[in-house]
Parts: sequence; structure tokens; C-alpha cells
Amino acid sequence: MYDIANPSLWEEGERKIRWVKDHMPLLRGLEEELAQELPFAGLRVALSVHLEAKTAYLCRVLAAGGAEMYVTGSNPLSTQDDVAAALVHGGMNVFAHHGCDMETYRAGLRRVVEISPQIVIDDGGDLVHLLHTEYRDLLPNVIGGCEETTTGILRLRAMEKEGALRFPMVSVNDADCKHLFDNRYGTGQSVWDGINRTTNLIVAGKTVVVAGYGWCGKGVAMRAKGMGASVVVTEVDPIKAMEAVMDGFAVLPMKQACPIGDIFVTVTGNCGILTTEHFPLLKEGAILSNAGHFDVEVDMQALNDFAVRKWEARKNITGYELPGGKTVYVLAEGRLVNLGAGDGHPAEIMDLSFAVQVMSALYLVENRAALSGGEVLAVPRRVDEEIARRRLAAWGVQMDTLTPKQEEYLASWRAE
Repeated sequence: MYDIANPSLWEEGERKIRWVKDHMPLLRGLEEELAQELPFAGLRVALSVHLEAKTAYLCRVLAAGGAEMYVTGSNPLSTQDDVAAALVHGGMNVFAHHGCDMETYRAGLRRVVEISPQIVIDDGGDLVHLLHTEYRDLLPNVIGGCEETTTGILRLRAMEKEGALRFPMVSVNDADCKHLFDNRYGTGQSVWDGINRTTNLIVAGKTVVVAGYGWCGKGVAMRAKGMGASVVVTEVDPIKAMEAVMDGFAVLPMKQACPIGDIFVTVTGNCGILTTEHFPLLKEGAILSNAGHFDVEVDMQALNDFAVRKWEARKNITGYELPGGKTVYVLAEGRLVNLGAGDGHPAEIMDLSFAVQVMSALYLVENRAALSGGEVLAVPRRVDEEIARRRLAAWGVQMDTLTPKQEEYLASWRAE
């Protein structure tokens, strides 16, 4: 079964998948192991993750372990039609279109939910939301799921707090091998890759405003500084604001940052970061971009209502004329700029993140009898450490180990 834009594009998609596979040693190793053990045999897996080459290889690794894969995207702009075609050519069930309207996007989500999945791989929480609203009759069949991103974890924890979550979800995003590397180094590089390739403008000498100083914001700010920008951070968390100051960045309220910012990157996981109260304060030619999961951080509805004219200034850049004649620009329709205007995180980074996904799904299957509650589960520490050891081995890096005496010393309060 499939619903994609153009099945004939499969050869280019296959080349992309082969390229990332060559740079994802952790997934290659897991693929070999899963093919021998088939731990997912007979299980239906519904997956909604940004559908590009790294995700496609994750799907193939899970399929190698016996999973029956049903795949859709997690953002209309991040689906790559040639990659979707490659998966379909290989016999996988795929329902995704690049640049589709929201009705078509939601139809893809429903197609993968309607097969009554036993494992859910989610990125942002759309599949979990559907299962708990429109498809509640399918909830008893779900063993559990894994959530990829911060936004999805926020939604899951809200459900858990209200007692609404009906099956266990592993917080993949909170694993050290995910957020310390994917969120910081992956987002830091891929956001600027998307901005730079789309605008073809210099970063050095400009003022970059980063909204949010979590791990993703840290990465974006770090890379902006490295390219010669002056960086301003906006925050609501006093601890994170203090971190930003001690990392060498200015911290300002957004209203004070608007008149001086040349490039804005929102990465908060919240809504209404740039809205009608901010638009008149922006300087001429300001560039607005978003790296949060949903297109609500830059209030696009408010901007469309406020502007007197809009036009396509360049591919993936929309120009807006504001009352009074000022012009501002929005990248990738206010959606994830690193995926809507780029190829997403580097392959080596997603190798770590998707290794966490695979091993978390394995954890759910192996412990299904003991995991019946609706709770958000941490990735087991042994999983994080195993992935780190595999990555170090792939780099050819060796490290020390504790001696028995050192282990005894650390374990005892009596040791001198």
C-alpha cells in the first residue's frame, strides 16, 4: 500500500539512502543483528518521522528485524518524494507527499494509524494524539512507542499528568546519546545549513537572535558565534538565561531584540514567540526562521493578517510587506528550517538518535509484559552507554575502565 507523489523517482532516493547508510555504522551493525534475531517479527510499526534518507534507513533497519512498516512524514515540507519512492520500490507501505496541504498530511497519519500498530515511532506526537482521540478502539493493541523530539515529550508529559496516556512511551529525546548530540550539534549545523543554502547571505557581522536556550538553542547560538555573528538569546527560564550570559551571549526580551536582529531562529517548542506585537519592531530586511517542531513559533497566521502584501522572494523565502513599507522575510513557511529548507541533521548524528530509537523499541518488545501502564519512560542507562561504546568503537577511540578497587571506592561511603 502506498500514496506518494511519484514512484518513478526511486533511483535518486536509493542513492541518498545508500550514501547515509555508508555513514551510519551503528544502524548498520544493528541491522545485521536484527536480521539474525528478528525481534519484531509479526509486529506492525507505525512511524511518523521526517521522511528523508536517514529516516528511510531507520525504516529498513526495523524491517530487517521483522517489522511490518507503515511510514508517513512528520512535516509536509520535510518529506522527500524520491526517498519515499525508494521505500515503496523496496516494498514498504508509505503515505507521504512533499509540500502537501494539511488535509493530505493528516490523511497520511491516519493511514498508518488505521493498520492498528503495535509499536509507534513518533516525532512530535501526531500519531499518539490520533490514537488517543480518533482511534481509541485501537489503543489496547499498542505495546508502546518511542518519541523523538522535545515537542512530543512535552505533549506526552501533559497527557501523563492528566492520566490520559494509555500505553508506555519511551522518551528517546531525553537520552544522552540523543539530546546532547542531536539537539546541540545536529540542530546547530543543520539549521545554519538550511539558512545559508536558502538565503545565500553571509552570517558574519550580523546579529542573530536565538529564541530559546535549550540544547537546540545552544547549538544554534554556538554555530552562529563560530560564523562571526553577534548573538542575542531570548529566554523565559532564569537558569538557561544565566547559562547564555556565562556562555558569552547577550540576553534580552524579544521586544528589545527585534529592532537589532538580522536573523531570528525560534527554537522553544512553544507558540507565539514572534507575533503581531513584535512584527512592527523588526528592522528592515529581517529574516525569520523556526527550528521548533511545529509552525507556531513564528505566528504565521498573524503575520499573514498583519502584512499588506506577500510574495515569493526566492525558493523557500516569502517576503512580507508590513504597514509603513517595511519588508521582512520568512524561511520555509515558518516550518522547521533545517528540514523544510535543507536535508536535516548530518547522517552521523542521526545514527546516534536512530540507534536509540531501535534499541528503545527493542526494550518495549522485550519488556512488554511488565510495561502496561500509560507512562513516559526514560531510555535505560545501559542503552545509552551501549550506543556510546559502539560509536566510540566505530571511531576507533579507546577509553579507560574502572579497576575493581576504584569501583569499590565509589560504591562505599567507608572507603578512605
